[in-house]
This record gives sequence, C-alpha cells and structure tokens, in this order.
Amino acid sequence: MKFKISLLVIAAALLITGSSYGADKYTLDAAHSYLGFSVRHLVIANVKGHFSDFSMDLTFDENDMTKSSVQVAIKVAGIDTDNQKRDDHLRSADFFDVEKYPEMTFTSTKIEKTEDGYVMHGNLTMHGTTKEIAVSIDFLGKTVGPGGKERIGFEGYAKVDRRDFGMTWSKTIETGGLVVGHEVKIELQIEAVKM
Repeated sequence: MKFKISLLVIAAALLITGSSYGADKYTLDAAHSYLGFSVRHLVIANVKGHFSDFSMDLTFDENDMTKSSVQVAIKVAGIDTDNQKRDDHLRSADFFDVEKYPEMTFTSTKIEKTEDGYVMHGNLTMHGTTKEIAVSIDFLGKTVGPGGKERIGFEGYAKVDRRDFGMTWSKTIETGGLVVGHEVKIELQIEAVKM
C-alpha cells in the first residue's frame, strides 16, 4: 500500500513540474551575438545597422522548444550605422526619439513549430508603441564552450513596418520613391550561456 501511495505521489509531482521539465535559463553572450537591421534608401539600396547594447534572458526547453520564452531589452542610443550624422538623426525625434524612448523591448508570447523551423510571436515595444510581431527562428544547436559552460545558438529574422510604431519621417524623391523605406528587416544572431 505504501508503495502504491509513493508511486502516486511521484506521478503527481511529475505532472505538476512537467510544464517546466527540461527548461533551463540562459543569458546572452553579447560578444558573440548580433542584432541588426536594414532599410531601403532611395529605393535602390539597403542601409544596414545594428544595436550595440542589448540584453536577453532566455528560458530554453530542449525537449519542446515551443515551451521556451525570451525577453529582450535594447538601448536605442546604441544604434550604429557606421555614419555619425545618420546615427544622430536616427536618435532624434524624427525617428527613435531616444530622449523620450530610451529602450525597446521584446517579450515572447508563444513559439510554434513550422515546416521550416519555428516562429516566435511576441510583443515589440518601440517608440512608445507595442505591437505583436513574428520572428522566424532557426535553432543552430548547443555545445560546451571554454570554461565548461553549455551554450546554445540560434538566428532569427523578422520584418516590421516602422509606421506601425509611429515612425513616419521620410521624404519623396523626384521619381516618386522614398528617401527611407517603411519596411525594416531585422536579423538576430544569438549565442547564449546556460546560467
């Protein structure tokens, strides 16, 4: 009888903890990660840039990636397009308005498996506005790095319309196109260390 009760207790404990079983906490390795973007300039070219100051907390479930979650915080003043004049303009009220909105955040709400990998849905808060976006995710694997700590890597891609976040500044050129395009392509290259 005691044996049966013990089995019931163990089974109940497994059910209670089952949703978090296999999930581990990871933190960003900023030295080996990248958060970049590109946007059309004058219709004919892409201007690329990145954010040099961002952090990420990741709960990763290797057994079921759909149970994983991510939180990202980005210091907008760290924007870098390799051109000081352009970066200052992007920090101004015409675009990010970093004095008023110094940080962007992303919090995942769900992750779903697709034929091509995974799609992470979540809320992006930028320029004082929060919108749901979808990020295509490819898990690149895990390994043990120098120092013996477990590491995981993944990359992600998303597209957003900056007008959805109240950033509408642009000018029309003689041929009818825009100086700065509306669509922004986002690229993530992430390496994270198990805590």
